[in-house]
Amino acid sequence: MRLLIAAGGTGGHVYPALAVAERLLHITTDSTIAFVGTVGGFERLLLEKSDVPLESIDEVQAGPLHGVNPLKVVTSIFKTLAGIVQSWRILGLRKPNVVLMTGGWVGLPVAVAAWLRRVPIVIFLPDIEPALSIKILRPFAKTIAVTTEASAQYVPESKMIVTGYPLRQSVAGAQRRQAVEHFGLDTAKKTLLVFGGSRGARSINIGLIDALPDLLAKGDLQIIHVTGELDAQRAEAVRGTPGYHPYAYLHDDMGLAMAAADLCVCRSGASTLGELPYFGLPALLVPYPHAWRYQKVNADYLAQRGAAQILPDESLGELASKVRALLDAPGKLANMRAAALALRCDDAAGAIAELLLKVGAPR
Repeated sequence: MRLLIAAGGTGGHVYPALAVAERLLHITTDSTIAFVGTVGGFERLLLEKSDVPLESIDEVQAGPLHGVNPLKVVTSIFKTLAGIVQSWRILGLRKPNVVLMTGGWVGLPVAVAAWLRRVPIVIFLPDIEPALSIKILRPFAKTIAVTTEASAQYVPESKMIVTGYPLRQSVAGAQRRQAVEHFGLDTAKKTLLVFGGSRGARSINIGLIDALPDLLAKGDLQIIHVTGELDAQRAEAVRGTPGYHPYAYLHDDMGLAMAAADLCVCRSGASTLGELPYFGLPALLVPYPHAWRYQKVNADYLAQRGAAQILPDESLGELASKVRALLDAPGKLANMRAAALALRCDDAAGAIAELLLKVGAPR
């Protein structure tokens, strides 16, 4: 089985692809996996930190077709056309049985080239509502795997299969006792995890640092704060604060952070639909306000099912009071934990790996 993965832009696209690759290599002994990302893309940094054995990492030209100025769109169109030619060559070299796409503009040139070469395409839709790149790719796909049944209004019924959100084994295998030891936590205190996604979130970082005196005043709380590498310097001034544990980035140990936490404050990107339910982790979600509405849709899904509450980005000044209201209400937290666990999927990576084997089987 030769799999080619096209993904890029954020960890919410790359990490589920790596989880599926990891599971596929566990299921089969003769599979090879090639990866295609965007030239100069953030995904290469994530791949370099991964221990999933990839046969190759190729890059092609691609760019955003919305959310940018018209000149940028024109530039992106020419990049995409060049990317189709590059993808055609890569597919001829790698000769995949099937192509998996999990999001990012890199999927567009790869999908066109795969369609021209008659290579079947499987899309995994990590968010509930597809972004424009996935919407464009829907007609090319043989099958579209989705995180939840809530995506039914966006995906043709004949193509959709609900698999859940795939998690890497380093995340799924995390245990609370191991997590406490790893981060040097105090078992007598509650643990708050704060992060902003794979790129970090400046407004959340500022909101948390401003709220530290109020949050830590009672001495019953400890905080794991993942700032993101682009904003890591902001936490240096308060690094020595008792109970405050800042990290620029967590990779394989992100699962440990979730296993340790009693409450999470984070964005509502795709990974929250898989990771929060898996760990039964109650959350205060802060949807990113400057992007396509998919984060708001994800947040609403979890909040409507009782697994999370929503704090608008412009209301981060209320962070301390909102966190305290939840931590001081153990019954409420327990109900949120139960609601999150009810949404858990245990082996989404395995389900997608089996789907790829089926779609990519010789005919």
